[in-house]
This record gives sequence, structure tokens and C-alpha cells, in this order.
Amino acid sequence: MDVVSADMGPEAVVRALLRAMEHPQSPARPARPSKIVVRDREIQFYLRGVLQELDIAIDYVPDLPLIDELFRGFEEIAKTRQPKLPPQYANSLLEKAYELWNEAPWELLADHNILAIEINRWDITTLYVSVMGMLGMEYGVLLYRSLESLKRFRAAVLAEESFEQMEQAFLGQDCLFVTFSQEDEDEEEDDDIDLAELPSSEIAPSFGTVHPLEGMRPFLYDEEALTIYVALEALNRFFRASYRQLTGEQFPALSKSYRIPLPLETKPKSTVAVKIATLPDLAAELLEMAEEAEDEDFDDDFPSGEMAVPLRDDLIPKDAFLSLGMMPWDSIETLRTGVDCYQSLDVKEAGDGMPVVLIQTTRPKAKALIEQIQTAGGLKAICFNPGEDPFEGDRYDLGILQTENSSLYLFGEFPEADPAHAAARKKWEQRCKTLKGYCGLIVAKGLTGASRGNPQPRDMMAFFEARSLSAKDLGLGMLQLMPQFKLD
Repeated sequence: MDVVSADMGPEAVVRALLRAMEHPQSPARPARPSKIVVRDREIQFYLRGVLQELDIAIDYVPDLPLIDELFRGFEEIAKTRQPKLPPQYANSLLEKAYELWNEAPWELLADHNILAIEINRWDITTLYVSVMGMLGMEYGVLLYRSLESLKRFRAAVLAEESFEQMEQAFLGQDCLFVTFSQEDEDEEEDDDIDLAELPSSEIAPSFGTVHPLEGMRPFLYDEEALTIYVALEALNRFFRASYRQLTGEQFPALSKSYRIPLPLETKPKSTVAVKIATLPDLAAELLEMAEEAEDEDFDDDFPSGEMAVPLRDDLIPKDAFLSLGMMPWDSIETLRTGVDCYQSLDVKEAGDGMPVVLIQTTRPKAKALIEQIQTAGGLKAICFNPGEDPFEGDRYDLGILQTENSSLYLFGEFPEADPAHAAARKKWEQRCKTLKGYCGLIVAKGLTGASRGNPQPRDMMAFFEARSLSAKDLGLGMLQLMPQFKLD
């Protein structure tokens, strides 16, 4: 069976017929019918012409009771199908979901920055909220009905288990969820699109629940809808009231209480007292779990006797804007007091300014980048090291960031033959020498806005003063691009 638009013509019937003969429902085997019965004269004559060489009789009857009964059954299913949202709460839920989208909590919180919402209603004591979206991938909130479920699933994700184990862990969660996707699902998906860059008119919220015994369900019952409504309203109020405190680099201890009226359609009309709070200790615990898992992966990938410090490329977003240049001292002074994150090495002024590497990306990705550097103890040095592609014969100047825990991160691959980069590198070396080996890294937001490629002071989020290391100081020698093979 195939469903097509009414104006497709008889060709659609032939296509469906051929698929039915070649790929019938199991356990039937491919076969050719001896007779086909239709109730449309035009289709009868058309099929006779198309199938005349297949020795199939094409008969006409005015009625096909079996087909009529089949479609009556489909109509009954459609009428009795569970709606995705209870009709009386649908508009209210969608309104609160769009409010959350506009609040954009993923610009403030990573997925390990957990919030607790005490509701004490509808068999729910406390919901543990994880915000998704800081990495620019999936956007939404997960509302866990138990802390154990949250920890268990995060442990399974960090363990990088098999697909089957991951699926089992996902379906074993105990949570409600609100996620966001692009409105027009018929358009071909573009993996490079960041939903945060789209207007809210192109965003569609989805609601559902995951339960260990029930699996995933993409619709809500009445009490679940009310639970999510109250949680969303609490979150929206909390983010509006606590925006400034949450923009800092630390996850602060905050607590708010609200009395939230239920939707107008609820009978009897009442309010729900809720308390929402941040959980800094839990956030630190979850972050430590992630760091331990990363360290284990590091040890597995580079056992004893092999290269101790691999060059990684998981720090800088692939679509980031990079710039190698200089910032005047008056701008440096403004930057030191104007950014949320400043790492000082007490650099003394010399020359016309400080040599800096500028990385501009979206705010969520910039915040994730800054947190990763801070987690590694801060930025230690900025280096350039030669690299080559032995197969193509191309040579590169590799920009490398070294963190205090000695990790090395690639931030740029610059063709050695590029005259613009060669000139910029020459000035970089001269300025670093004038400044006795000091330089800086600036992380800015605004990649998708009007300041793309030319971030303004308000876009600067972090400034790290660091040492400048030569390739000789780094001691890596010529780095070669290694091909990756996949065995099917």
C-alpha cells in the first residue's frame, strides 16, 4: 500500500503494484497475480496496456467491499488515535515551550548544571532538570523523575557502550522531555544548521516521556501535561530572575519559590507551590564523571611507550572564525575588566600592543570552549608547529593551544605557502619577542550576528594571557597527517 496525492495519476498505481509483486509482505514470496480487480474503468484500461505482456487478466467491478472495509478501519484508527497533547492544555503548553525557547537557557547552562524543581503533586516529588543545547546540537530540557535515573544514563553515555546498550540505557530513563526541532520536516535536513540561528517561527516543540517499563512515548496524559506546564513556567520565571547570576563562570547556589496558577482549562482552578534550585555539588560530581571518562579514553588511546601528549581537535568549533593579529594596549585594558573570564600573567606593556589569537563562535560554543580550558587548569601557551601531508606533499603551519594540564589542541591549519599568513606570522613573532614571550587568546561570541568577523568589545567573553612557545620549545618535530581507514 502507498499513500499519494490525488493528482498523481495511474502511474502511482503501477508503481505500488510492481512493489507488491516484487517485495510482498513476509512471509509471502515474490509472485505475479493471475488476475487484478479494479473499480475504476480508466485504471482498468491503463493497466491492460501496461501489463499486456505479463499475461494478467484485468477485471472491473463497481465495488470492492474488502478495500472499503480497510479504509473504514483506517478512519476509525485516526479518530481514536491518542492526541500528542491533551486538547485542553495544548495551547498553554506550546506557549510555555516557546517562552523557554526565547529564554535560551542553553546559553547559560551546560547539561551537567542540574536544577531541582520540587512540585509535590501528581505523584511527582522532585524533577531534576538537564538543559540540552550548549554545544549547538540537540535543544530542549530533560525532566528526570529520579536522580538515580539521571546518573545512570549519564554513566552509560560516558562509558561509550555499544549501540544496543545505549538504546537500552536510553529507554531505561525515567523522565519527561521537551525538545525542539525545525518546523518544516519535509525539507531536506541540513546537519550544519544550528537551530539557535533560526527564528522561533521555524521551531517546533515536541513533548513526551521515557519510562523503563513503557519505553518512549511521544504524547502526554493530562497529569503529565500539567507537570510539564508547571515545570516550564517555573523554569521561565527562574531564568528571567537569575539571568545575571547564571552568566558567571561558576554555577552558583540559587533557590526560588513560586506559586504557579494552573491553565484556565483546569478544574477546579488552583495554584501549585514550587521550589526551584541549582545543584552545584551535583554539577561538580557529574563534571568529574566526565573528566574521569575522558582520562580513561586518553589512557586507552595512548598506552605507555607511545606519544604521551596527542594533538587534539575537539576544542575549537569547526565553523569558528579565526584571526591572528594584535590588540592595542588601551583595548587590552578595557578587555581585562570587561570580560567574564580573564586569566592574568601580569604582562607589562611593550611595543604597540599584545599579539593575540581571536576565536569567534556562537555564545553556547564559546562558553563550552572557555569551560574546557578552565577545566584543564587554564591556558599555558600558544604555539605554532610545522606539519605536512605526506601523500599530497602540502606543508602547514599548525596553530596549537597548550593548556596547563599539558593537553595540546589544534586551533588552525594554515598553508605554509599562504603569503597573508606568512606575513601575519612574521609580525606575531616580532611582537612576541618585544613582549618577552607573552601573547593572548580572545574568545568571542557573535558568529551569526552583524559583528561576524569583527567582534565588538561587548562580544568578548574571555581573555587568556599566555606564553608564546616556539616549535623547538614544544619539541614535537614535524607532525604528519595520518590517514584513517575504515574496514567494512
